[in-house]
Amino acid sequence: MQFKDVIGQEEVKSRLRKGIKDGRIAHTQLFLGPEGSGTLPMAIAYGQYINCNNRTETDSCGICPSCIKFEKYSHPDLFFYFPTTSRDSIKKPESVLFLKEWRKYLSKCDSYATKSAWHSALGVGNKQGLINVRDAKDVVGKMSMKPYEANFKVVILWLAERMNMEASNKLLKTFEEPPSNTLILLVAERYELIIPTVRSRAQLVKFNKINDADIEIALRKLKPEVENEQNLSGIAKIAKGNWNEALTQFTNKESVNDNFLKFRQWLRLCFVPKTHTELFAFNQELARIGRERQKSFLNYGLLVVHNSIMANSKQLYAIKTVGEELDFTKSFAPYINSANRQDIYELLNHAIYHIERNAHAGIIFTDLSLKLVRLLRKGKAEVKK
Repeated sequence: MQFKDVIGQEEVKSRLRKGIKDGRIAHTQLFLGPEGSGTLPMAIAYGQYINCNNRTETDSCGICPSCIKFEKYSHPDLFFYFPTTSRDSIKKPESVLFLKEWRKYLSKCDSYATKSAWHSALGVGNKQGLINVRDAKDVVGKMSMKPYEANFKVVILWLAERMNMEASNKLLKTFEEPPSNTLILLVAERYELIIPTVRSRAQLVKFNKINDADIEIALRKLKPEVENEQNLSGIAKIAKGNWNEALTQFTNKESVNDNFLKFRQWLRLCFVPKTHTELFAFNQELARIGRERQKSFLNYGLLVVHNSIMANSKQLYAIKTVGEELDFTKSFAPYINSANRQDIYELLNHAIYHIERNAHAGIIFTDLSLKLVRLLRKGKAEVKK
């Protein structure tokens, strides 16, 4: 993984390169950013760059023996630790037992890993993995050895907020005083879940969401002859800075149209609920489509709110939809107004938050629908004034 393979985040790349050039490398760093922002790819690219035999001012060479091994995630001085959980064949899980699956998964997702997709690759369903004390002991053991062939030994702990208390305490001294020529990179999405004593021992490197323009450029590189600029811009807006979501929308065009059709049906059921029976049945259908598709559906809803605000402000040029979808936005936009738009936006975000944390989807969508019925009534009342 080279810096050029990491989408956007040019400011972070520049800071990391400058630190190496100036000889100011914090040996324990916390790469913090939302899902799909590129924290893990950047950690791998950073490790590859620092160990490259022929690096340039801007990137690793990609062809030296060290780079080739990093590209395959198999360098003898590159160590990964990540959430794991028990399954039939493994009762006492630790990262080293899942390295084969981990490398295969990283190759498949180009290092843009997500917790749900990793759990799916492991075949453990909704079990919540942890980085446990067995991993911590392995880290300590690896740190006691000198680098095998690289300039720096690189240790990456992905989803560091999933370290349990015993593992965190075991590693405090290692984080504070790692051996020389060692780079420890904690990769996390939720700062508040990392215990303060761990946070205080790591230099924070904060990642923002990827901007829409960088997502559009990256998507165009995938299939420039197929996707037009307008479609790419719409996908980037739906993705909200998350490359994983952008790629899902891009590679599954049916899901984009499906989101539109489902969301339009849902709004109509909430807008004129003659009976709640049909609405409840629709909620149960949503509950069965899977967590990632549920999140995509709700993110599409946020885009509808945004487009409605643009339409009400007479800024149609900012809406990146066409045809039937654009007609629907124009006709429905008046009912998402100052009386309810902020509440609807917060309601959808709140639902996404709970979907990500494995809350019961049927309950979430039922609660969401009943609240949306009331909010749409407020919107209709505002239009009639």
